[in-house]
Amino acid sequence: MQPASRTNLTDSATDSLRAEIIGGRWGIGERIPNEAALSDLLSVSRGTVREAVRVLVSQGLLDTRQGSGTYVRSTVDSSAALDRVKRTGLRDQWEARAALDLEAARLAALRRTPADLDQMRRLLAERGTVADGGSEAFIRRDLAFHKSVVAASGNRAMMELYDFFTAAITETIHATIDGELPEPDQQAHAAIVDAIAASDPDRAVAAVRAFMAPVLAQLERLLSQ
Repeated sequence: MQPASRTNLTDSATDSLRAEIIGGRWGIGERIPNEAALSDLLSVSRGTVREAVRVLVSQGLLDTRQGSGTYVRSTVDSSAALDRVKRTGLRDQWEARAALDLEAARLAALRRTPADLDQMRRLLAERGTVADGGSEAFIRRDLAFHKSVVAASGNRAMMELYDFFTAAITETIHATIDGELPEPDQQAHAAIVDAIAASDPDRAVAAVRAFMAPVLAQLERLLSQ
């Protein structure tokens, strides 16, 4: 493994790890070396390794398991496709996200378990605001909540697709908290959970539509200017 260059340490570390995964250094399901070992191999800080791993998790190549380690999830590089998604317009990204969230909420209302509801409610309560630890921490909490809705759908293909789309979805969240678009409030998020708890798929779809409507309307206004 080549040490990461100093031009852009995170990108370089990410590229080096990606090359090793795609090249078969570790097989699917195999645990990769820990943070300290990778830091030595790449000659970068553990923080840089952590960020590189996070990127590769979002791209579907790695899977981090709490208390166990990080494992190879796939050896197929989807980064080129993800880059194409990220180059699309913000409206296209929000419309795609809306389609995923709508169907996930509809299915979750039909299939959710008591454990799913507990998870959604816990993550919603933890979501907080940007003031609680800054924008990056808020985005992680917000995304964790939305992924819990997708998980409650019971549709594994949709879960995989949402994981793949995470990087682009993160950019859509950035756009709201950076002031470009209206950020759906806690009540709008709670309405989705309430509809799922009521096992009402039509109400769940309506809640997601209401959640997305101000953002999509603002995007249309911006494009028409």
